[in-house]
Amino acid sequence: MVASNTAAFEKQLQRNPHPDFKSVEASRPPFDPSTTLTFTQTPQPSWTPGSGANPLHPSSPPAHIPIDPHSRAAALNYKLLISAIIPRPTVLLSTRSADGRSTNLAPFSYFQLIGHDPPLFVVGFASALDASKAKDSLRNLHETGECVINLISEGFVEAANATSVNAPWGVSEWDVSGLSPVYDCETVKVARVREAVFAIEGKLESVREFESRSTPGKVSSTLAVIEGTRFWAREDAVNEERSVIDPKVLRPISRLGGITYSRATDAFELARPDFEKDIGGVEGVSKLENKHLPN
Repeated sequence: MVASNTAAFEKQLQRNPHPDFKSVEASRPPFDPSTTLTFTQTPQPSWTPGSGANPLHPSSPPAHIPIDPHSRAAALNYKLLISAIIPRPTVLLSTRSADGRSTNLAPFSYFQLIGHDPPLFVVGFASALDASKAKDSLRNLHETGECVINLISEGFVEAANATSVNAPWGVSEWDVSGLSPVYDCETVKVARVREAVFAIEGKLESVREFESRSTPGKVSSTLAVIEGTRFWAREDAVNEERSVIDPKVLRPISRLGGITYSRATDAFELARPDFEKDIGGVEGVSKLENKHLPN
């Protein structure tokens, strides 16, 4: 049922804009594995407090239009939001059934870190919590309270994408992807992905359901809060203090809209300003306020 519902939803979304994706892909430049993270200056290194937007922002931008999310089909909101809220960190969530006979591996871009003490993460499921309707990952997570969050890197992005296949209950995406399950976790009975540079063992902290606005009475979204209980970092990616992951080794993949992913190849640094030193304290703020007063 879940697999057929997923297929129907994908047909409605038309996520893939290409009639023949492989032909389109073949017309593009090949992937450049030599490109790694490089640092540049910010768009406006000379920016000063109170200056507003930098020159990349249009001086006379077009007007904005309001969009009421509750007056149209939910699928339109989905397409709009995943194209606007970008880039989104993307992970593989590995889970197993309560009896241990079925394992599941699925990609999620409705994912984020929400706290570090304790380490807390959220995963969003666009499905009901009811076991007969829920996605396999959510069903397993709800039954066992355990999972592993595996960060996706460039080195296995195709395999990670393969786990999004609408396989029926009981079919393991591990086999479809060819990724390697490692059962050495210390706090959960779930396998981590060997290929993942960074992975997190997690225990379910709480679950909350949200009712659909387009179909009242139906639970359309489920939020799972997960507490991290162990971190797994590849030794060449973490510093001696075990406090920083090197993005040049992690080579993270993020999700854009539709079927589009992005790489982390350019970065710049911005120091957090000090109120007294950089703003000039209360007196400095007063000058900035006067700067924007009408003549």
